[in-house]
Amino acid sequence: MAILQKNTCASDSPGLAAGTAEKKPATKESAPQHSDGDLPSPENLLQEYIDLRARYQRTTNALASAAHDLKTPLAILNGYVELLQSTKLGPITDRQHEVLKDMQASGKRLQQFIQDFLTFSVLETGGLRVQCVTGDINLCLSDVCRMWSGRFQERGLALYFLANDKLPVFPFDSPKLERVISNLLENAFKFTPQGGTVWLHAEPHMWERRVASQPPAPGERRRQSVSQPNSVRVSVADTGPGIPAEFHQEVFDDFFRLPSNTSTEGVGLGLAIARRLVQGMGGKIWVESEPGAGCKFSFLLPFQPSTAAVQKGKNNR
Repeated sequence: MAILQKNTCASDSPGLAAGTAEKKPATKESAPQHSDGDLPSPENLLQEYIDLRARYQRTTNALASAAHDLKTPLAILNGYVELLQSTKLGPITDRQHEVLKDMQASGKRLQQFIQDFLTFSVLETGGLRVQCVTGDINLCLSDVCRMWSGRFQERGLALYFLANDKLPVFPFDSPKLERVISNLLENAFKFTPQGGTVWLHAEPHMWERRVASQPPAPGERRRQSVSQPNSVRVSVADTGPGIPAEFHQEVFDDFFRLPSNTSTEGVGLGLAIARRLVQGMGGKIWVESEPGAGCKFSFLLPFQPSTAAVQKGKNNR
């Protein structure tokens, strides 16, 4: 039987010149790139879109390349820090030990930023591989919880997880699920004040999904009839400051940071990566929150992975 434990896991434009110039009628050859200010003309709209996509692709590739090139020198720096901490090169003072500990922590944060950039580039370029294997989701969540428990304790935060024996074994992509949970726990860790509490919870859920093959009539939202749980709902709730309703959608955008949290470390990719991973596994994710009342991030994963998700994983292997 599962036992609840605190901080542990249960159940294991330059300007115009002065004057007025004579206007000439525009021709097809001399037509301006844009009309009405910044709006593209209809004949240039498609080309503008193609150019924009190409520029975005180049930027994403450059970001991934830069992040990859940073991995080796960072690994070398981290290695030297560990070597100095081991005192194999000679004894160090307590003050030097503190400095090295701060360097090591900063190196780990930079390593996480680099990993986020690499993951983001993979997801943006269509390199997501979904590989579902039948397993116990309780064990997966428990492992992630245990991995974060020490950091929560050091910060004076309580982390609770209770395994749910009503959840069946089903196919899911364990590494991707672990990354989603880690990103949500990291978000809660950053924004929950000392002495606060974070809960990780999972339960069976009846997901009434729309029937794609039968378009609903105007004003009607036709859904599949569900008589028993067909998915798992995983939630991470905290006692942090909460998120205003106008930002409930934007928090999942790339590089988005709340106006009130600009001083918090991070690049604004954690929730964006979580959203892409959940959608890639055939699920959906959302947030429930009010200012001053904490946050509850939840996502659904189907017990039976969609054919599209599985096929996408096979095609990218």
